[in-house]
Amino acid sequence: MSGSFEKIQKNFGFGYMRLPMIGEEVDIPQTTKMVDTFLEAGFNYFDTAHGYIGGRSELAIKECLSSRYPRDKYILTNKLSPNFFKTEEDIRPLFQQQLDACGVEYFDFYLMHAMCASRLEQYENARAFEVALELKAEGKIRHLGMSFHDTAEVLDQMLTKHPEIEVVQIQFNYVDFE
Repeated sequence: MSGSFEKIQKNFGFGYMRLPMIGEEVDIPQTTKMVDTFLEAGFNYFDTAHGYIGGRSELAIKECLSSRYPRDKYILTNKLSPNFFKTEEDIRPLFQQQLDACGVEYFDFYLMHAMCASRLEQYENARAFEVALELKAEGKIRHLGMSFHDTAEVLDQMLTKHPEIEVVQIQFNYVDFE
């Protein structure tokens, strides 16, 4: 597989789920310093989702990263979160909103968010996988995947049912492994 996978440096990502805050707003100067330090250290993978920090995460991507660095200097992952769509018709407008909020023309990775056995039906009923593949064919997504929160058996079932999945992102906390 080629493209974004080879461009990930050092296999460690910068998650935009929790950022320094000043009250209800992202601390942009502090986050900008963190982004700069991360990139200067040779890392380049950034991860966000539409609902992170009440929608402020994507805007912080634009302010601290995408408006300040050339697009080829970082890898950006975003997600289709179940709280923000019900039907197939909801997906494309949401996706465009995500591109605009992040200030980019494509996502390196676009993941079906927080996949587990109980959520699969929502994604399938809305034809989310098919829409994502269309967006990929249009060049707006480089790689299709899912973030996963369930058992190994469920993962195997999902990957068997959806061989178009190229990447699976799992949550792993080095500090709190147990």
